[in-house]
Amino acid sequence: MARFRRKSCITLIALVLLVLIITVVLKALTPEDSPFSDPVGVELFLDRKTETQREHSKKPEQIKMNDSAQSEKDAELEAALRKFPPPNYYLHAFYYIWFGNPKFDGKYIHWDHAQLPHWDFKVAQGYPQGRHIPPDDIGSNFYPSLGAYSSRDPSVIEAHMQQLRTAAIGVIAVSWYPPNMKDDNGETVDDIVPLLLEVAHKYHIKVAFHIEPFKGRDEVNMFTNVKYVIEKYGEHPAFFKYRTNTGKLLPLFYVYDSYLMNSEQWAKLLKHTESNSIRDTPYDAIFIALLVEEKHKRDILTAGFDGLYTYFATNGFSYGSTQRNWDSIKAFCEDNNLIFIPSVGPGYIDTSIRPWNFQNTRNRINGKYYETSLSAALEARPDFISITSFNEWHEGTQIEMAIPKTGQTVYLDYLPNKPSIYLEITRKWAAIFGGERRKWQE
Repeated sequence: MARFRRKSCITLIALVLLVLIITVVLKALTPEDSPFSDPVGVELFLDRKTETQREHSKKPEQIKMNDSAQSEKDAELEAALRKFPPPNYYLHAFYYIWFGNPKFDGKYIHWDHAQLPHWDFKVAQGYPQGRHIPPDDIGSNFYPSLGAYSSRDPSVIEAHMQQLRTAAIGVIAVSWYPPNMKDDNGETVDDIVPLLLEVAHKYHIKVAFHIEPFKGRDEVNMFTNVKYVIEKYGEHPAFFKYRTNTGKLLPLFYVYDSYLMNSEQWAKLLKHTESNSIRDTPYDAIFIALLVEEKHKRDILTAGFDGLYTYFATNGFSYGSTQRNWDSIKAFCEDNNLIFIPSVGPGYIDTSIRPWNFQNTRNRINGKYYETSLSAALEARPDFISITSFNEWHEGTQIEMAIPKTGQTVYLDYLPNKPSIYLEITRKWAAIFGGERRKWQE
């Protein structure tokens, strides 16, 4: 009898130990809920299997030290965030991820932009042609404080997010091409988006998509690509969504050069009445068209777009970018239940890539041009304000920090102001815009 009890006890203990072992093993195999982030910016995503193996091989004191270090980093980030103004999610900035350099991309990308010839052969003969030769000679009239950087460099994205938060910008509209597609001067960009979303999320910045006129764009592949974006990125906490008047929480897409497709084509995608429409599907969204000419207002309406934006930072360049037209454009939008997003910029100069295009240059006047644009946008009582741009260096519309630089090429700069002047102006007007919006809603 005693022997039987002893055997039962041993069996019970063995079962308990087995259960404990299985529990420990299963727990160790459970993946982490969030990706690992390297504060130095060397690598954002680590292979989960490799990371698990590393964690298992660590001693208890190493794990404690790592946990402590991570807590310190989190605390440092939170302390840094408290110093920034709150992000204004009604203030958007167009953001470009097409830059590259040899360290991260094997070569310079976009900084070596070609000098584009004038369409009139006789005129073209009077201007230089050829490509820029970075890092000292870049395709810009200004020189970035971060140098000829790569958009893939995590430390650059980190620095950009800090600058954006300094300016109280809540949303970046990232210039986007579908996978395996690119602009005429660059490389593919979609593979940069996961890193961008992760770093943006750390800084409480949201990411919208600015869909470029990729080759063969039509209503069918627009549906396919919107579906791709929403399925791949739509659940990320940094993916921008806006709650409409009807209470729906939807992504917002800017569509550059939307006029290249006729309104009948767009209607097949955007009208509820069409059989292959994206409306009332899981991929429904807010689609914002580019307004260039006055006639585009009616085209945008009949196409089924939800709103319009003006993009260009050159006052007077187009009907849409001419600030004196914004009041009437806003009235048209109100009458037709459209979202109005005027685009403002600090100035314009693109003679580094279009040497003949002096007529569209707009002097920054030490920030006065930008402030006048912001004031004009506010007077029109817009739904959002978009900034052209955070870093479109080719066209000299950037508010990103620039530095004085001389060499073979003589660059413009922000002097006598400091490199952060345009971030500070943006911050001031973000607060004014926030205050005005609250008044409009009363």
